[in-house]
Amino acid sequence: MPIGVFFLIFAILSVIATPVAVLFGGMSFLPSLLDASFPYTIESAVRSMVNGLDSFVLLAIPLFMLAGLIMTKGKISDKLFNFIAYFIGNKTAGFPCTVIGTCMFYAAISGSSPATVSAVGSMSIPFLTSMGYGKVFATAIVTVAGGLGVIIPPSISYIVYASISDTSPSQLFIGGVLPGILIGLCLMTYAYIYCKRHGEDRDKLLANYEKIRAIGFLKLFKESFWGLLSPVIILGSIYGGLASPTEAAAISVAYALIICLCVYKTLKVRDLYGVFREGCKTYVAILFIIAAAIAFGRVITMLQYPQVISSGLFALFSSKVGTLIVVNLILLACGMVIDNIPNIMILTPIFLPVVTAVGMDPVHFGIMLTANLAIGMVTPPMGINTFVASSMTGLPVLTIARATVPFLVAFLVALVFITFVPQLTLFLIAP
Repeated sequence: MPIGVFFLIFAILSVIATPVAVLFGGMSFLPSLLDASFPYTIESAVRSMVNGLDSFVLLAIPLFMLAGLIMTKGKISDKLFNFIAYFIGNKTAGFPCTVIGTCMFYAAISGSSPATVSAVGSMSIPFLTSMGYGKVFATAIVTVAGGLGVIIPPSISYIVYASISDTSPSQLFIGGVLPGILIGLCLMTYAYIYCKRHGEDRDKLLANYEKIRAIGFLKLFKESFWGLLSPVIILGSIYGGLASPTEAAAISVAYALIICLCVYKTLKVRDLYGVFREGCKTYVAILFIIAAAIAFGRVITMLQYPQVISSGLFALFSSKVGTLIVVNLILLACGMVIDNIPNIMILTPIFLPVVTAVGMDPVHFGIMLTANLAIGMVTPPMGINTFVASSMTGLPVLTIARATVPFLVAFLVALVFITFVPQLTLFLIAP
């Protein structure tokens, strides 16, 4: 089947808003329906969907999602915010940078970008507006910084990528630490420039900062200790070789339940039914997408589309730099129109052979891919972070999207370093 016809049909079905799971499943069946001699039959595709989900690695996804949901309902982000604000709240852009720092910490708990926007935004946006910052600016901070939820480990996106690329999820988790910190610092830099240029209400800021300081370091540390410890337990068990990512995900659920039910007591036992029900509803949708995308990835491999695309790129661009620039542009464009997990399932089998052919490490590509798609989670028309923020604040999606542009420029600066400085990703995993 000609590659142009295949992807034209795919684009048309996407534009008319075909459900993603149906889209992937239908495109997996299409070649065998048009050509009875095609070896990948409908029965083979269905078998791939079922067998593909029989994965120990993928089991980590619902567990990390559940842990993040429990932490969200338990209002862990509030305690993290106060602790970080104790140190930088009186500086220029101190509270906006505190929001970004809280997103970074929460990302290391939830592994989800929309969950980070929801948990941190529901608390921090009203707080920043009460400090005199514009509501649009406050919303833009959380919308973009929430993207760190898929970059700073543990990340659901890394788990999906690992299952497709046969890459170690532990190495992806380790490799994502420094890029995540770099992106956070770039966002803080723009927040500082914005506040320096537009000014701040120093009286309000100092008054609220003094309220936080009045609580005292020891009390703040005691209140936030268990929240701060959660990424240490989750990531430390992986990095220390004590647990696989899936086992660490199970640990994170148990830990989240203990601290929210027994330590902070921000959840009641009667609340758990609603939490588990919401978690199941969220994961079931993702489950069908992953199953269908597995079959989709298999069929495009059998059609040899990755080789066709690779040959085309090498015919146009002979240098590694040119190839990586084009790949990044395609990833950014795809991130704008398709959600994160389906994109990973589609793009990994297509572009992984391309980038490895020019000498890029698969772990490095996984981080670069995720960073590109994190930007797509902010930009319309998909922009799930923007829609989550809009639903919380009542601001129009396009208003938020325009306000995120300077932050996205800072994000893109970090992406350039992530793409062309491989040591940033591979330094911590080097033997």
